[in-house]
Parts: sequence; structure tokens; C-alpha cells
Amino acid sequence: MFIDFESVGMTYAAASGPVEALRDISFGVGRGELVALVGPSGCGKSTLLRIVAGLRAPTRGRVSVDGAVVQRPLAAVGMVFQAPVLLKWRRLLDNVLLPADLAGLNRRDHVERARALLAKTGLAEFSQKYPGELSGGMQQRASLCRALLLDPPVLLMDEPFGALDAMTRDEMNLELLRVWGEAEGPAERRKTIFFVTHSIPEAVFLADRVVVMTPRPGRVAKVFDVPLARPRSVAARGAVEFGRLALEIYETLNVQAPEAVRGGGG
Repeated sequence: MFIDFESVGMTYAAASGPVEALRDISFGVGRGELVALVGPSGCGKSTLLRIVAGLRAPTRGRVSVDGAVVQRPLAAVGMVFQAPVLLKWRRLLDNVLLPADLAGLNRRDHVERARALLAKTGLAEFSQKYPGELSGGMQQRASLCRALLLDPPVLLMDEPFGALDAMTRDEMNLELLRVWGEAEGPAERRKTIFFVTHSIPEAVFLADRVVVMTPRPGRVAKVFDVPLARPRSVAARGAVEFGRLALEIYETLNVQAPEAVRGGGG
């Protein structure tokens, strides 16, 4: 597996006593695979992403990426959050170039790629606009471009489209699959994507597999294979297999925590 979780646990220290967030998490994400993670609010989904990125160390177990144990922040990881987190005083092109600036790289070596990413996501004509002049969906597209600038092999996405309206969210799902290269060549050549969401239909639509977590302490309740063919279109949502799998995931979540299927943060 390209990303491998081995008996990962996380316990936080708190004034009232230790809080166990994750317990005995073991599963893998294959190279070029898109795996979605769903679970009730507070079950440790975002914590798991941060452990993969090397931003937080587990208190038990370990995570490895491409065979190397994660012990520090990884440079070869792109992250996309629920909020675009664009710098309002920088134009769009400059926001996309931010990873190169922070890494001390010569930005002139990356301008062409930044412009190509903006063009690929329909933002070429807005490269000199400020974030405040763009819609939420356009800002999130720019955030995706920024995460892809240095061509990281791993993309970690933490509820990236949760704040968007339903129509824009659907558009961004299709945009992600297109930028990921869903229809281009073998899966092993694609980026590996680990995607956190509270939307079961979104998880089924995007993913190769869906990992369902239990309430805190978060554990793996079940891993579902998604049998839908790629490339996917909106029509996939009307497939019998789509509805059947979404319902099975819903029922698994409902057994684990009846209140979990009604929303919340992660």
C-alpha cells in the first residue's frame, strides 16, 4: 500500500483527563487510489489526515507513505481544506504560487505550471483577480491548483467542498476527477487521494473505496469497495449500484451512531 496505517491510535491530554480520539486504525490506500473517509462528528477523521501529513504524531502505531514511516511534515503532500484559505492581498496567480515561495524555490520555474493549472480549472482569465472578487467555487478551484503546484504524489482533502452549495459541489466533484486524470491512463500514474467528507453520495461518487469510521474513539467499522466504472458522470448517481451502496454505508453509520448521519464537523 502507498499509504499504510498500522494500529494507529491517538490520545490527547486534557485538563479533565486523557481523551482517546483514535484506536487501532489499520488499513491501506493504494498508489493512485482515491479513498474517501466518512464517519460521525468528532471521530478523528481530520486528525488522521494530519497524521498522514506529518503535522501530528500518533501516540500509538505508525503511518508510512511510500514505504517510509512518517516522522515529520511531508513536503510531498498537497492539502485542501474546507475553507480555501487564500491570502486576500495576493492575486490568484500569486496564491497558487505560494507553495513555491514558501519552499524558497524560484517562482519563475513554476509560473508556467501555475498558469496551466488555472487554465485546466477554468480560471485562466481570473489570474490577476483577488480572492474577494471570486465566487466560493472559484476560490476552491484555486485552492486545488495551489495544492497541485509542486506536483505532490499525495493529495489530502479535508471536507473541501462542504461549504459550497449543492450545484457547485457537484461541479467540483467532477472537476476533481478531471484534474485527477480519472480518464487518462492507468491508475498507478494518478495522484493518491485521501478524501474526508460527511456526504455519503459524494464519497460513493468519487471514491474507489469508502472507509467508514465509528464514533470516538474512531475505529474502522467497515471498508466498502465502489463497483462503479470510471470515468464517472452525473448519471452514475442514478445507477442501482450507487443507491444500494450509499444505503449500505448509511445503515453502517446509523448502527454505529444514529445521530452521526445528520451532519457535524470531523
